[in-house]
Formats: sequence, structure tokens, C-alpha cells
Amino acid sequence: MNSSKFFFDNEGNDYDAILVISFGGPEGPDDIMPFLDNVLKGLNVPTHVKSNIAKRYERFGGISPINQETRSFIETLESKIQKNGPQLPIYWGNRNWNPLLTETVNQMAEDGIKNAIAYVTSTFSSYSGCRKYREDLYEAIQGIDNPPNIDKLRVGYNHPGFITAVSDKTRLAIAEADAPSEKTLVMFTAHSLPLSMAKCTDYEVQLREACYLVGQSIGLISWQLAYQSNNASYGEPWLEPDISDALEQAKTDGYSHIIIVPIGFVCDHMEVVLDLDIEAKEQAENLGLNMIRAATVGNHPAYIEMVRDLIMERISKDPERKYLGNRGPNGDYCPPDCCLSGRPNEKKPTLCGIGT
Repeated sequence: MNSSKFFFDNEGNDYDAILVISFGGPEGPDDIMPFLDNVLKGLNVPTHVKSNIAKRYERFGGISPINQETRSFIETLESKIQKNGPQLPIYWGNRNWNPLLTETVNQMAEDGIKNAIAYVTSTFSSYSGCRKYREDLYEAIQGIDNPPNIDKLRVGYNHPGFITAVSDKTRLAIAEADAPSEKTLVMFTAHSLPLSMAKCTDYEVQLREACYLVGQSIGLISWQLAYQSNNASYGEPWLEPDISDALEQAKTDGYSHIIIVPIGFVCDHMEVVLDLDIEAKEQAENLGLNMIRAATVGNHPAYIEMVRDLIMERISKDPERKYLGNRGPNGDYCPPDCCLSGRPNEKKPTLCGIGT
């Protein structure tokens, strides 16, 4: 993706609703397989791989924390905007489980919503975190008479609110460890991607910038970025280092305390709980490392204020766009080559872009 190829909206908009879009997750044993059918739709995933993924959810009674986390986020955001504006109704639609995005958009149309602003619960640009949701939005409006116009908020990986929220969560984890700084490594984590997908996005660059900004805010001596959740079979290399290898290296390098900061995730869900709280924790203990996992930003006040601030940007004419660092704000509209999947000849129609 060409980072300089950004398109901004300086005209101001009159929205009549906010749409929160998330990944979604099962909330009981009977939800697991239908949920995975949605997640894996269109992918050539062997049955045994699907069964192994299902077992991850079965360990927790088929309940992913993501839906409840999203409810909490929406409740906090609603309280914020009712007090400080814009006083708009909030709708919620998921990609993979109830409430499903298609049903939510249909309800918005029935309610007479004409112009909505969408917040995707992802702060970094990738196919899974950006373009796929835009494809979902395009599919969701098909067959609806007079569907609402839907814009999408820019990603906020370098917004002061996001950096403040992650920094606060990291500080709390460091304080809990109460260990010598020279023996402590802060390890930021994000979902790994196949290399063919990663090279089509600014994902790695954005992650490193966000990690640097948090490190600068706290004054970290030692930090690194590692990747987790490489649990799919794509038959190609994924982003590295994997967290497992990173923990091994940290032990070799003489660290005794590891602070895991899941910067790539805005709330807890299965990848955070299982991959970090259970599997990484167990490996760290076996290596003799004291590992503490920082909380995700969730409904941190600065993160909530960031979302409100991004909404106000799109309402205002010639807005000030807040950011930290040297990369500037991301665009309001995605360019045609934004966050492609990396798969040959696979470019589906989308909403919220220029020329797409």
C-alpha cells in the first residue's frame, strides 16, 4: 500500500447514526461450528484444522469474550456521546456472529437511517482489519431498498487517545511486575499475517510506529514486537518472530520478566485469552520467566475519547486530525489498492473507498 496515497474528507457530514462493526464470537457450545463456518467461508480449510480450532473454543465452554467486551465498549461510548455529543443512536453488527452485520444494516434501513459513520474495532490496516470489513459492508447493502450511505472512520493506531490507553495499561502491568528494568522486556504482540497479505498493507509499519510511540511515552528501555495466533494453514510463511520464539530468545538474552502487551487487539477475545493467558503463560513458566499480560484498551476513557474524536472529525468541516509521530493521520477514504488480500485475482467490491 502506498502510504502517501491518502484521501481526506474535509467537507463535514450530517450523520444520523453510528455503526460499530466487530469480528463477533460464539457465546455458547452450539454457536461454535456455525460461527466457524462464517469465519472460514470461502477458505479451503481442511476439516481437521477446523476441528482443532473448534477445540480452542470448547475449552471455554464455547464462549469468546469479544461480544461482551464489545457490549461494554458500546455502552461506554454511548454514555460519552450522550453527554458530550454527537447524540446519535449506535447500531452494532458483527462479521461472523450475532448481531450479524447484514441484519443490522437491514434494520438501519427499516429505521430510516440515511447516513451513518462506521467504526471498525481495529486500529491497524490489514485485509482482515480493514478491507474485509469494507467488502462485508458492500455485501450487507445488497438487496436492501434505500440502504444507508456508510462512511468508515480512519484507523487510529497513532492517535493520542489510543497511545495513551495502551501506555496506561502497560504501566500498570510493569508496576505489577515490580522488577528491575534491565531484566524486564516489554513484548508487544499482534495477530500474525501471511506474508503475501502483509506486503499489501502498512500493517507492520503502523504496528512498529505504535509500539515506538508507547515506548517513548513510558520511557521503555527494552521492547520488541512479536506476532501471535499463527493458527491457520495457508501454506506460506507468516510474519515473525512468533511469540513462542520471542520468549525463547528473551530467556537466552537474560531477561527474567516479560510484559506482554497485546497492542494489536482492542479487546479480549480467544486469540488473546488462549494464545497469551494460557499458552504463552505456560511457556514462560517453563522457561522460568515471570510473564504478566497487560490488559487490552477495552473501554479505557482515552480510547473511548479517541473514537468520539474520530467521529467529530468526519462531522466537522476542515477538521484538525490528531496524531503522534511522523507518519501523519491515515486517510478517511481508502485508496483502490488498500489492504488487498494478497491472493491472486481476488479483489472484491467494497464501500468506504475511492474508486472501489
